[in-house]
Parts: sequence; C-alpha cells; structure tokens
Amino acid sequence: MKIAVFTKNRVNPAYGAARIGAERAAARLGAGVVHYVPERADDAGQQAALLERALEDRPDAMVVAPVHPTKLGAVLNRIAAAGVPMVGFISRLSNPPWVSFVGSDDRRLAVELASVVFRRLSGKGSVVIVEGSGDSQTSIDRSLGFRDAAGNFPGIRIVAECNGGYDFEIARRGMEALLERVSHVDAVVAANDVMALGAISALQMAGRTALVAGVNAIPDAIKAIRNGSMLATADFNAMNLAAIAVECAIRHVRGEAVPREVVLPVQIVDRDNVALWEGPYEGRPQLAWDAALV
Repeated sequence: MKIAVFTKNRVNPAYGAARIGAERAAARLGAGVVHYVPERADDAGQQAALLERALEDRPDAMVVAPVHPTKLGAVLNRIAAAGVPMVGFISRLSNPPWVSFVGSDDRRLAVELASVVFRRLSGKGSVVIVEGSGDSQTSIDRSLGFRDAAGNFPGIRIVAECNGGYDFEIARRGMEALLERVSHVDAVVAANDVMALGAISALQMAGRTALVAGVNAIPDAIKAIRNGSMLATADFNAMNLAAIAVECAIRHVRGEAVPREVVLPVQIVDRDNVALWEGPYEGRPQLAWDAALV
C-alpha cells in the first residue's frame, strides 16, 4: 500500500516531525509513504501541482496538510471524484472532501498557552502577538485564542502585533521593527516556536527582555525553555497528528471504519515538565491509535 503525504514546507521543524510520524506509522502497518513538499514554503500553487502529480501516480490514499483553506478546493475535489481517499491533518478546509480529519483545537490551545504567560505576569502587562502566515487557519485561530485569553485578564493589554510568516527571519525582522516603536513589552505570544525564537533573537539584539511563548514543542524551543530564554510552548504534536492521519488512511483503505474527526489533546510545556520533551523527535513516543480516540 502506498500513501502520499503532503506537508507545507521544509523550513518548519514541525513538518519534519510530521514526515517522521507518517513514516513510522506506515512502516508499523506495512505500508509505504511518498512525500510531497512545495519548494516554496506554504505555496498553494506548488502544492496544487504536487497534488495533480500524485493523482497521476494513483496512490492508495493521500494524507494532506493543506497550505490554504480555499485555494486547493478544485484539485482536491478532482482527487475525491477519482476515488482516491484523502485524510486531512493540521489545517482545516472550509469544505473538505476528507474521509477523516486529524487536528487540534488551535483556539483553545492558544487560550491555554497565553493564560500561562498572563498568570506569570500576575495578570498585568503589555503583550505582543506574533502571527503566522495570513492565509493559515492555524494562525488565525491561534491569534483569536491569544485575544480570548487577554479578555480574561483585565490588566493585560495587546499593544501590538506583527506578522512572522511562520519563519524565523521574518519574525525576527518584524519584531526588530516593532521594538523600535513600542517602548515596553512584557510578553510575546507567537503562533509557533520558530517565530517565538525569532522574537527572542530580536529582543536579545535590542538588549530587552520579555516572557516569550510559542507553539509546537520543537527541539530548539525545548532547549530555550531549559536555558530560560523562553517561558513555555504548546505541544501541538505534528508527529502524532501525521501518524494518526496515516493510520486513518490505511485503516480506511483496508475497509475499516474510521472517525470523521480526531482531535488530539495539547499539553503545555514549561520548566516544570520540559524533561519529558528533551531529545530529538525520533526519540519521542508516538501516540497509540486507541489513546488518540479517547
């Protein structure tokens, strides 16, 4: 059995983890994986072309993390009409032709993460939001969640936001520019860890300090939590999301019933529990199918 797996880019370590998870799940179930990744990060046109190419190769199923909520609709509908089952993961579509979807509640995730930061500030302070790609539903939902959390703390003010494009350098430059015009920042909440690390770099270069939190629990973020430069991250576990999505696809092809949606829990990682996440992705445990369906 051959499963085509589509991730968004090669620059975000979380998608590298997703590819590891997909391969581990497929190998355990006796299937093979073919990866399709846009050369330009998060490029909807390139991902659409890759989907067309995969359709010509006729895999048994496709597992797709879509780079845009609407721009891929035509090609995905053609794939569905051709009888190739698809499982979505990480990012939602407005009208998905999925057999199943595997993801997390991004808005709730962001509320939980930001609440940790705001409590550390004793409920008072000036906060900056670093958003991801403008078309990304995960970024939209996480930004909404950050603001939801701020609404629960009357002393918290969102004083600015910048677009980090889910990229270290874009986030670093955006934060540098922001710090030139914002005189006081107590905390930064970023829609992923790569951007959080970019914000930390900008703060350090400016000789300023702030509490910083991100999303994904990538190894570099875990190191930053350990050394004290980052407060927390949310373990939006792309490795497990991809693994469960691949297992959904394989089980469906085998004729087994699979859930229409699987929403995985998210854990907040800080200095108190960081040891559980230390080490490379390859050494991290993979969530079992039964545990994912609880």
